[in-house]
Amino acid sequence: MTRQQSPRDAEPDGRVIRVLLADDHTLVRRGVRLILDGEPDLAVVAEAGDGTEAVERARAGDIDLAVLDVAMPRTTGLQAARELSRRLPGLRILILTMYDSEQYFFEALKAGAGGYVLKSVADRDLVEACRAVMRDEPFIYPGAERALVRSYLDRLHRGDGVDGLPARPITEREEEILKLVAEGHTSKEIGALLFISAKTVERHRANLLQKLGMRDRLELTRYAIRAGLIDP
Repeated sequence: MTRQQSPRDAEPDGRVIRVLLADDHTLVRRGVRLILDGEPDLAVVAEAGDGTEAVERARAGDIDLAVLDVAMPRTTGLQAARELSRRLPGLRILILTMYDSEQYFFEALKAGAGGYVLKSVADRDLVEACRAVMRDEPFIYPGAERALVRSYLDRLHRGDGVDGLPARPITEREEEILKLVAEGHTSKEIGALLFISAKTVERHRANLLQKLGMRDRLELTRYAIRAGLIDP
C-alpha cells in the first residue's frame, strides 16, 4: 500500500527543509516567509531580529538552513555565519542582502555561506538558492558570475594574495568593535558585550582609526555604513 503524499512532500524522501530566517526588518521577514512557506519542501520554523539571536535560535532549534541578512544590529549576518560555521558545521547558510557587492560575496563564502541572494530578486531566486545550498551546490544570483570570475582571474594574474581573494582590511574582532562603536555603544558597554575590558576596546578602536586612516567615531560610523555593518 502506498502512502498518500502530503502537500509538503516535494522531496523524494518527503523531507521538509527547516529554515531559520534572520532579518531586523519585520516586513522583510514576513515577505520572505511567505515566499518560503509557499513551497512544499521549505518551512520557516524560527525567526531572529539580529545576528546574535540567529546564533542562539540555530543552536537551540533543529535547523537545516539559516537565511541571514548582512546588516543587522548587534551582530551582522556575516559575523553570525562565521560563528555558526564554527559551532554547527552541518548547518547550511545562505546570505540574503540588498548589497550587490563582490566584496560581500567573497566575505560570505569565507564566512561559510553557500549562497548569496539579492533581496531585490528574492521572489525569483531565493527558493532555488535554498534548494541548491541544501544540495551543497554554491549559488550566486544570475548575472554576477561573469564579473566575479573575471575579477578573480585579474587578481590572480596580478598576484594579489595566495588565493586571489580580496584581503580583509580589518580583523574579525576589529569588525565587531567597529559595528558596536558605530551603533553608539561606549567602550564599557562594548567590553561587557564582548567579555573584554574597556581598555582592550580602546586599543582596538585606536588600531581601527590608524588602519582606516580615520579620526573619530563619525568617520568610523560612515565606514561601517559603507561596509554594510549597520543600516544608514
